[in-house]
Amino acid sequence: MNYVIPPAPVVSLPIVGSDQRFPIRRVYCVGRNYVEHAQEMGFSGREAPFFFMKPADAVIACPRDATTEIAYPSLTKNYHHEVELVVAIGGRGRNVAAADAARLIYGYALGLDMTRRDLQTALRAKGQPWELAKAFDQSAPIGPLYPVSRIGHPQAGSIWLTVNDEQRQMGRIEHMIWSVTETISHLSRYFELKPGDLIFTGTPAGVGPIVAGDVLRGGIDGLGEIAVQCVAA
Repeated sequence: MNYVIPPAPVVSLPIVGSDQRFPIRRVYCVGRNYVEHAQEMGFSGREAPFFFMKPADAVIACPRDATTEIAYPSLTKNYHHEVELVVAIGGRGRNVAAADAARLIYGYALGLDMTRRDLQTALRAKGQPWELAKAFDQSAPIGPLYPVSRIGHPQAGSIWLTVNDEQRQMGRIEHMIWSVTETISHLSRYFELKPGDLIFTGTPAGVGPIVAGDVLRGGIDGLGEIAVQCVAA
């Protein structure tokens, strides 16, 4: 193929226990999928799930044994952390029933949905899209991918995040408003899901601001931990 410019490199994640990597096609995110987080954002109830997206190259692969640097983004004074369970799709499906959704899952990882909260609040008030608040460079740090063949499908477990060793977020993945399989089912009504897709499944309560120099450590039972340091741009 003769391209007018060099094509962008494939963004991918390392796979635990393998020398292969998982190529990323699309990154979907679920909003307000834990009750306490919905409440702290001013909402409540089991509202229908809604989705937004990040570009694949917003993903930063974070190794388990090192601290990954991410730059404090421009045009925000309220930069927030959101720790989340990430689902990697390995099959293809449209209009998938929740009972059949697990067959599409390749594996699971820990991720951070970094957010320009002040921009999100302003955009939401105007009824405008969230991309400026959610889809910026380095807004999706993600740890190594754990295949279903290695760990099965996590049904319960703690999810947490600290900033400078101070507890900020603590929840349990079984407390999602919409389960992983229900989320996949809903999303597949809007898009045909394909191998390489990632789904951020929402964050527990305790989101808050960080500044340059802060070190974030997040973890999910069975999926290890990642460490990220925010640095001045």
